[in-house]
Amino acid sequence: MGRAVTVATCALNQWALDFEGNLERIFRSIDIAKRRGARYRLGPELEICGYGCSDHYYESDTLLHSFQVLAKLLESPATQDIICDVGMPVLHRNVRYNCRVIFLNKKILLIRPKISLANAGNYRELRWFTPWNKARHVEEYFLPRVIQEVTGQETVPFGDAVLATKDTCLGAEICEELWAPNSPHIEMGLDGVEIFTNSSGSHHVLRKAHTRVDLVNSATAKNGGIYILANQKGCDGDRLYYDGCAMISLNGETVAQGSQFSLDDVEVLVATLDLEDVRSYRAEISSRNLAASKVNPYPRVKVNFALSRSDDVAVPTCMPFQWRHHSPEEEISLGPACWLWDYLRRSKQAGFLLPLSGGIDSSATACIVYSMCHQVCLAVKNGNVDVLADARKIVNDETYVPEDPREFCKRIFTTCYMASENSSQDTCNRAKLLAEQIGSYHINLNIDAAVKAIVGIFSVVTGRTPCFSVYGGSSRENLALQNVQARIRMVLAYLFAQLTLWTRGMPGGLLVLGSANVDESLRGYLTKYDCSSADINPIGGISKTDLKNFIQYCIENFQLTALGSIMSAPPTAELEPLVDGQVAQTDEADMGMTYAELSIYGKLRKIAKAGPYSMFCKLINMWKEICTPREVASKVKHFFRMYSINRHKMTTLTPSYHAENYSPDDNRFDLRPFLYNTTWSWQFRCIDKQVN
Repeated sequence: MGRAVTVATCALNQWALDFEGNLERIFRSIDIAKRRGARYRLGPELEICGYGCSDHYYESDTLLHSFQVLAKLLESPATQDIICDVGMPVLHRNVRYNCRVIFLNKKILLIRPKISLANAGNYRELRWFTPWNKARHVEEYFLPRVIQEVTGQETVPFGDAVLATKDTCLGAEICEELWAPNSPHIEMGLDGVEIFTNSSGSHHVLRKAHTRVDLVNSATAKNGGIYILANQKGCDGDRLYYDGCAMISLNGETVAQGSQFSLDDVEVLVATLDLEDVRSYRAEISSRNLAASKVNPYPRVKVNFALSRSDDVAVPTCMPFQWRHHSPEEEISLGPACWLWDYLRRSKQAGFLLPLSGGIDSSATACIVYSMCHQVCLAVKNGNVDVLADARKIVNDETYVPEDPREFCKRIFTTCYMASENSSQDTCNRAKLLAEQIGSYHINLNIDAAVKAIVGIFSVVTGRTPCFSVYGGSSRENLALQNVQARIRMVLAYLFAQLTLWTRGMPGGLLVLGSANVDESLRGYLTKYDCSSADINPIGGISKTDLKNFIQYCIENFQLTALGSIMSAPPTAELEPLVDGQVAQTDEADMGMTYAELSIYGKLRKIAKAGPYSMFCKLINMWKEICTPREVASKVKHFFRMYSINRHKMTTLTPSYHAENYSPDDNRFDLRPFLYNTTWSWQFRCIDKQVN
């Protein structure tokens, strides 16, 4: 009868400019889709070159190599008898477009350019591409010679069109277009398009997955239809982790769900769906049918091919189910762990080194590495040959099989407690016990000799010896002496990262992990070029509150009992002298604000776009039960003074996993000056006027 269509979508772990690897993963996804009976295969956005090419999009080489890969796909027998929808940049009349190239049996059917470009937050598509602003308009695209030789075509349709097969009609959206208020699927659905496709390059943010799922399901809830979403997955070369979640929806309900976090480089979803379900669903929506009678039609590219088979009466179709979302604690456990694995294997290093202080932040970082080891062992157990091959390369053992997370952790993870005369025995014991429970190779060392040597040089040159404030020193002396300790730890971390494996008779070097959370970075509560300066930081985009919840999750799920005492201890830098053997310095006292307050300041500053005055106006209502307006004003002023004084530190912030929408990351996400007038005289005067 020709009503059951079988379609495939995928999540691919593509890597920017890795044309060889990207092609291999595309071929694997097509092969899986065909073997499972699919007649249409959708891939992620810009999958041929990788989404994160950034300014490499300007280079003609990127365009050339993308077309070379496309030629390999077109000429391969593997792509025969299945409509393939791939993503790549295309230059049309000297303008670069982010495109879908849809082909069948060595013929390009349509090149569809992106209409709405992502240009907020981490996205800068308007820097490299131009949106296609000619609605329902198609032009001739003159193919490069390398493609003409394969297809025998000189020109192909380029523009805003849909595909009309023998049995249905398909229309493409690209990532941001789903999020736009005037999404193309609305008009396409009214014009009779029954299958919508969306190729995405959408990254992970804590608590975001449900938004994407809701958007996909709502796209067909009002208008009927089949919606197919593909997404990139993994770390393709920068701070973002693309979190898969490929899915297929029918009439507002999910019928196929891909994983959000996994170490599989290629994941393919295949679903068989009944076109008559779309048609009957639409039949009774009279408002839709009235609007459809007036719609401006799309150009249709006729395709002599069917997504269904004539003898499909007995073919079973997929049934809807409820999407299962991860908790934020599970997301922290899995997302940064997968990002670390991609970074480790692609950087060709032999593991990680972490300065482990016995506090919440460094302990959370250690737990994420331990979670990564769990994921690796689980993937190998499930038969993932790619993960096994990568693990063997990392440990330099051709016969190695990672089976026990603790044993694997011992091989690839070094933790180091760097004590000083200001360190307590409690934090030393906590770090040691946690290292034992996760299995890391643990080092205890003392930095006092190095600190004394540095301060000694200063004293010899100047004839002055600085003192801590508890011994009568000024605040300048006190801060300088804390900074010396912190910076010595960074120097030692890199020394041990380079040579620890050498001392153990093992090849390679280690990546240094940082462990400053997003709230500390926002406030600038860190020493520039201390242990927060590292190669990468898996928790740099995560709030202290979420990290505490994650620690509790690890206690319950990984049975890491050492974390209990870490959770109950007050956060401290341990850079000032002990009093009667006990820590006298605490983070929140030093900062003049709590971590809970910092999280609120961060969300108001970035997400709510609030300057000092607007933040004050919002907080006098939010905190009216606990603070007077004058107290709110004092808190807001203190935050903005500290934020602006320390903003320069963000220019050297360690590349961090992006997990929060209030991240102060200066590289791309949060673009601000780093030299402020820290008096904020006009803004603070406006606040004072309202207080009075």
